[in-house]
Amino acid sequence: MPDDSATTIVAPYDPAWQQSGAALADQVAAALAPLALRVDHIGSTSIPGMAAKPVCDLQVSVADLDDAGAAFDEPLAALGFARRPYEQDHVPAGCDDPAHRWAKRYWHKRIPGEQQVNLHCRLAGSPNERLALLFRDWFRAHPGAVPAYARFKGTLAAAVGDLGVYTDVKDPVVDLVATVAEEWAATTGWRPGRR
Repeated sequence: MPDDSATTIVAPYDPAWQQSGAALADQVAAALAPLALRVDHIGSTSIPGMAAKPVCDLQVSVADLDDAGAAFDEPLAALGFARRPYEQDHVPAGCDDPAHRWAKRYWHKRIPGEQQVNLHCRLAGSPNERLALLFRDWFRAHPGAVPAYARFKGTLAAAVGDLGVYTDVKDPVVDLVATVAEEWAATTGWRPGRR
C-alpha cells in the first residue's frame, strides 16, 4: 500500500515492538469501543525476530465498514491519526474473490517523536481480516522462516527505496506465504490468536 513516505527503511527487530503494539491496541480498543470488535497488533512488528519498517500495524475488526468509517474519524483524530484514502487491500494472486471482499478503511499516525502507526479497519470475517491474522500467526509458529523473509525485505528495501515499488514487489511473496499458511491452517485447525 503506497504511503506518503518516499523511502523504505527496514530496521532490525526490536523486542520493544511487542509491548508497544499491545499498548497501542489497548488504547485504540478503548477509544473505538463498542464498534471495534477486536483490535490486534499485526504485520511484521508483531512477529518476534522479524526485521521491519518501524511502523506498528494495527487491525480493527468491525461489523460494518461504513459505520466504522463514519464513527472512527473523530476518536482517532484525538489520538493523532489521519484518515487516508486507501480503501482496498491487495487481492492475492489466484484468488477469485471480488475486490469488494477485500475492502477496508485506513488511518495512520505520523507524529514526530511518537510511534508511527498504520491502522487497518477490516470487516470481521472478511478474507483480508483473516489473512492479516494468519500471516502473523503462521510466522509466530514458524520462527525458522523469519530470517529468510526478513532478509528478503531488507534486500528489497535497499534495492528499490520507494515504498510503492517495495509494496508491489513484496505482495506476490506475501501471496506465497499465504498459500503455505492456508495449508498449515487447514491441517492444524488454526483460529486467530490475540495480539
